[in-house]
Amino acid sequence: MATVDLVPMTSEEFEAWLPGTIAGYAAQHVRTGRWSEEEALERSREEHERLLPRGLATPDHKLWNIVPAGGGEPVGMLWVAVVQKPTPSAFIYNIEIYAQFRRRGYAEQAMLELESEVGRLGLESIRLHVFGHNTAARPLYEKLGYVPTNIQMLKRLT
Repeated sequence: MATVDLVPMTSEEFEAWLPGTIAGYAAQHVRTGRWSEEEALERSREEHERLLPRGLATPDHKLWNIVPAGGGEPVGMLWVAVVQKPTPSAFIYNIEIYAQFRRRGYAEQAMLELESEVGRLGLESIRLHVFGHNTAARPLYEKLGYVPTNIQMLKRLT
């Protein structure tokens, strides 16, 4: 399995990444039925502006490229916030392995590398949200020891 390094994003990389992640997050919320197509892009943009008001300089937020150990081109990205309540922890806002690099163990290695980083920061845990339809990610998180803390369910009638 490939090992990875977490390399801080540059401003240029952040500016290139942001529009795609805004669109992708909007699409995820449309898929879940939480947002309509008409409002999704604007709501996603607003949420990203709220979470990252100073871009890469936003306090307590870390955005990394996931890079194979030893260098090379990024295979994905990881965005984490340090939160203090209810206990000091890291919250994963986004982990993405780019399509051409999936199913090679990069996500697992990035999550393990994040554990080391979180330990260096003196945090007690790592939390994340996973959309219910993301059936590919859930087994990885469970394999790494993550447990559900709450589950929302929906039954469509139309």
